[in-house]
Amino acid sequence: MSATPFAEPRHFGLSKSKLTTFEQCPRRLWQQVHAPERAQVNEAQKTRMAIGHAVGDIACALHPDGVMVEADEGLGAAVATTRRLIAQGHPGPIFEATFEHDGVLVRTDILSRDGNDGWQMAEVKSSGGMKEYYLGDLATQVWVLDKAGIKLTGAAIRHLNTSFVLEREGDFEGLFADTDCLDLIAESVKGREQVVTQARTMLAGDEPGIAPGAQCDKPFTCEFKNWCHLDLPPGPEWPVELLPRNGGVKWRERGFDNLLDLDSGALSPLHARVLEATRSGVPFHDVDGARAIMSQWGWPRAWLDFETINPAIPRWVGTSPFAQTPFQFSLHLEQRDGAITHHEFLDTSGDDPRRACAEALVTMIPEGATVVAYYASFEQRVLRELAQMFPDLALRLNAMANGVQDLLPVARACWYHRDQRGSWSIKDVLPTIVPLDYGALQVQNGGMAQDAWVEATASRIDPQRKWVLEEGLRAYCRQDTWAMVLVARHLAGETVP
Repeated sequence: MSATPFAEPRHFGLSKSKLTTFEQCPRRLWQQVHAPERAQVNEAQKTRMAIGHAVGDIACALHPDGVMVEADEGLGAAVATTRRLIAQGHPGPIFEATFEHDGVLVRTDILSRDGNDGWQMAEVKSSGGMKEYYLGDLATQVWVLDKAGIKLTGAAIRHLNTSFVLEREGDFEGLFADTDCLDLIAESVKGREQVVTQARTMLAGDEPGIAPGAQCDKPFTCEFKNWCHLDLPPGPEWPVELLPRNGGVKWRERGFDNLLDLDSGALSPLHARVLEATRSGVPFHDVDGARAIMSQWGWPRAWLDFETINPAIPRWVGTSPFAQTPFQFSLHLEQRDGAITHHEFLDTSGDDPRRACAEALVTMIPEGATVVAYYASFEQRVLRELAQMFPDLALRLNAMANGVQDLLPVARACWYHRDQRGSWSIKDVLPTIVPLDYGALQVQNGGMAQDAWVEATASRIDPQRKWVLEEGLRAYCRQDTWAMVLVARHLAGETVP
């Protein structure tokens, strides 16, 4: 414990986030400090940050007697404000309580009183549980608070409670659950001073010569990943990592980097198939196998694809954190004679879309039709959750879910083109069959569909912009189900238009 709690702050050279970055990759921290212009921050990272801020706001709002330590006048002023609040006996909680020790500054999300002289801190996260990579961040805070003279009786990760169900609009009592980690991080806290020293020494020197590796994406994708990869010599055109299901890991460990150097006799049937198609340039195509599987599917066939939103913060009554809520589907309904009609559902009102979606499904999909999806477990789950929500429609919806057929295993068993590069995602399979271009669409993937829906449901959106977004969503989802039809016909040896 420091002999002089709340000593005047020195330079704020490090923070909990910087030390967390250092522990992921020292080179990442060096570039953040010395070469930030190299960074490439993608939309997913921006979205994750925005969600984190929104979750943090709710966590604070659940404590109306709390006080926020503002940093408008600088972090030195925030440290002084925190010191004053504690010295005056503020009952807490204190939000963004700010402390410094040896040039390391931390802002603690929520600091709450525990008795007369004890405190409990909580680090708020927008995940559904405690993750191991949170512990370093928490250890840094505990170390600084201890040195600042704060007696901690608990240090928790406050995460979203996935069992929470929103019962009244705006009532988030019970949204969070705490996982106390004070005992778990005791050894890490003892080692913080060494981590700080190592980080400072690294920052004072030249850029670390750390080669790209697994740390580029764990726990988060590094914003300097593309820059660091510029230094790498070009690898083989067909690396061993193209073997699906992490099949290339053991070969890389044995010194192989080129897929074409492997012996197919030493591989599993699936991996041997990938190797031979890659080596020869001739796609693997088991027409008879595909026909045999799909001949068991009934008619009419309802080629179905959902687009969903899964907000961390429940948006509608009856929903939980991260619940998949369908706001759109596309349906190509195919008859035995090959005739196809297209049907669709899209709700951008911002209201709960589940009832309207469920009603559209039972209206548009004939009773007894065989629903076909790509990675069908997702569609099955959505259908079953809708059935649970609406008992009057449950018989039809459960029948659809129970009879869903999956095109993905058929593609995996009966088709491989080397340009798939080890993936059977429909967006990788489709271009090897027909030039149907997702790149020409305004909405090109599920993440973009979610972003488009969020923008389209904003209260003050321009009507013309909303129409553009809706058309983009319709075109994307329609292409997904049409792509399934084209892939299935090709697998069965039929002519693809």
